[in-house]
Amino acid sequence: MRAPSAFLALLLLALPAHAQPAPQAKAPPAAAKAVASRPVEKVFNAETFSLINGMQVVVIPNHRVPVVAQMVWYRVGGADEDRGQSGLAHFVEHLMFKGSEHVPPGEFSTRVKAMGGDDNAFTGQDFTGYHQKVTIEHLPEIMEMEADRMRGLLFPPDAVLSERNVVLEERRERTENDPRGYFGEQMKAMLFVNHPYGNPVGGWFNEVDALTRDNVMAFYKKWYTPNNAILVVSGDITAKELEPLANRTFGTIPARDVPERHWTKVPPMLALPQLVMQRPDIQQPTWQRLYRVPSLRQSRDDALALDVLQEIMDGGAATRLYKALAVDQKLASSIDLDYDPFAWDDGVLWISAVPVEGVSMDTLGKAIDAQLRLLIEKGVTDKEMEEARIRVRDTSVFARDSLMGPAMILGRILVTGGKLEDAEIWPSLIDKVTPAQVQDVAKRFLNPDDFARRPYVTGFMLPAAKPEAAP
Repeated sequence: MRAPSAFLALLLLALPAHAQPAPQAKAPPAAAKAVASRPVEKVFNAETFSLINGMQVVVIPNHRVPVVAQMVWYRVGGADEDRGQSGLAHFVEHLMFKGSEHVPPGEFSTRVKAMGGDDNAFTGQDFTGYHQKVTIEHLPEIMEMEADRMRGLLFPPDAVLSERNVVLEERRERTENDPRGYFGEQMKAMLFVNHPYGNPVGGWFNEVDALTRDNVMAFYKKWYTPNNAILVVSGDITAKELEPLANRTFGTIPARDVPERHWTKVPPMLALPQLVMQRPDIQQPTWQRLYRVPSLRQSRDDALALDVLQEIMDGGAATRLYKALAVDQKLASSIDLDYDPFAWDDGVLWISAVPVEGVSMDTLGKAIDAQLRLLIEKGVTDKEMEEARIRVRDTSVFARDSLMGPAMILGRILVTGGKLEDAEIWPSLIDKVTPAQVQDVAKRFLNPDDFARRPYVTGFMLPAAKPEAAP
């Protein structure tokens, strides 16, 4: 089962007797009073300031050990690529390690390792991120190195060609040769028809194979500028100590105009799509469904309610879906419901289940739909609400001891259009979500009988018989 809460699942990367539902319009007075009386406490106590070139800086003090994590988040990802150039943002991420003015090709990670640290990078639909973790005395050096590759990459022609082959091989390994990766890619493409989220972040193979040095240089110059980036530093430092360092390194880089995002819209679905994949290398059948739902940027209230819904439906072995389908009905060996609210455009909620032997996909799907109808018709209980709140609050306490987790969650929220306050007081915001709000988002976004207004994509991964060897 999944780590609890969409918000807390990111935090956990760094560290993831059930009551019958009954109609509830509002919490009883005593429970409501208890929730309202809880003090609004910040989770991370982050500090923030901006450089003269428009770069936002966030500092998360943590003085337990003399170590810092630096993350630079760029507001650009796979969804910002021109049509026909999928995979370009990920390709540029790879080339950021191939040399800048003062750091020769291949030396960035070598230097970080020599400091006793580690580094990595990642690309999403809405962002690209780079991070390092070192002891505090090495922070000035890694800031200089990161600023150097923001200021100007070299893009050696031979490195561009060789790294494109690396990216293609990565796609072969993670997608072409993995039925789960390929299936997930196809499901997203069906959910986001005519929208850039329908393209895989790693790119379609034929389009990546056609990317050129001119493509990557143009993309880099268009998006890689300090006023399109967020610097997050977590660890043994304060904003007062970091500000002169940030001004000396990133603050000297000139800002450039960045284009506004104008993405296409998903057209209305006039048919309810289903995707079936049968392959001999699929080891177990899997039932999946994807919904487009509001992101945090689009609606904070809906995002909070959907996060609580996720926690109630799939926050542990005693929560609704697992108890109903795995324990009571014995239809599934595992079942997950996940909601990701951190997106510039629509968020995604998905359900995935593995049927026990002998249970058909149709039977499993009908049982899942029955649980969704029960949620819509009967709502959730006060006990379920309070247990969800407790899990969120407890995990936020553990998050304070993490170094990379807070930098990850604050960066992800800010780079997708959220506010610092959203992360700082998330447990307090969760406390204010009512049973009626949870029931309302279930009715509006997850109703299996209202697919004309809220269509979804259902998919089945099925083992296929292996062809018999020739005699």
